Amino acid sequence: MGPTASGKSRLAVRVCRRLNADEHPAEIINTDSMVVYRGMDIGTATPTLCEQRTVVHHLVSILDVTEPSSVVLMQTLARDAVEDCLSRGAIPILVGGSALYTKAIIEEMSIPPTDSEVRARWQERLDAEGSQALHDELARRDPKAAKLILPGNGRRIVRALEVIDLTGSFTATIPDGTFHWPHTVQIGLKLPREDIDRRIADRVDQMWADGFVDEVRSLVDVGLREGLTASRALGYRQVLEYLDGDYDEDEARRRTVIGTRRFARKQLMWYRRDDRIEWFNALAPNLDDQVVTRVLTSLSLDEED
Repeated sequence: MGPTASGKSRLAVRVCRRLNADEHPAEIINTDSMVVYRGMDIGTATPTLCEQRTVVHHLVSILDVTEPSSVVLMQTLARDAVEDCLSRGAIPILVGGSALYTKAIIEEMSIPPTDSEVRARWQERLDAEGSQALHDELARRDPKAAKLILPGNGRRIVRALEVIDLTGSFTATIPDGTFHWPHTVQIGLKLPREDIDRRIADRVDQMWADGFVDEVRSLVDVGLREGLTASRALGYRQVLEYLDGDYDEDEARRRTVIGTRRFARKQLMWYRRDDRIEWFNALAPNLDDQVVTRVLTSLSLDEED
């Protein structure tokens, strides 16, 4: 785990190759909320076909852009993939920058039910009335929940009202820190903020050079605008607004850089709450050796049990 552009996916591929060569079969399980979408390759830095051929990847490009993704769905699919790996003696390497999704997968975390029709009704009200009106509704129905959610966070307000409709109340539960699988190791990649900012700017430049705008245009034809989850992805949202004439292409690129840097800061805030994460210097020349050694140490503990 680690902030955007820290090198998580590339490191995971290199580590798996090393482990496989040493007769410790290892496979990658994507836990990123956007890499699950087909066709969103450039903007999400989806593993290349070459990487997917050399190392087995799970949960990559499995959903159409019109399909919703959720913590519940990812928890279910990723845990099934982990159990599949373990049943075959393969080491599951989970990779992604969606901190909440990762926590829901690796920790004992109960997630309230969901219902697409109920959520759609609240989403329609959000679109028609705005987030403040829905926040007022939430405050009337569950004052405690309203205090925990900012009035401008329409997506969380919709989710809270959906849960209230389904269960009668909304409780924001925090994982208690118990791993779902013993000896889970959390490997975080760290690097100076100026390096993160530079890497993000370089990545966005490369996205544009690789034809990102054309990728978004092609996804519009298959329903990107209608996808409640996919259409909100960083970069995709900005390019859609550019295509709608809200601003020019240079501004879309600038906003993508700014939004991604802001997201990276939020990721780090999430990670700092967990003192079990073992941080490694993303720029260390022997990074691969360090991580492979740590994985094998965890594996030996597992075998002792």
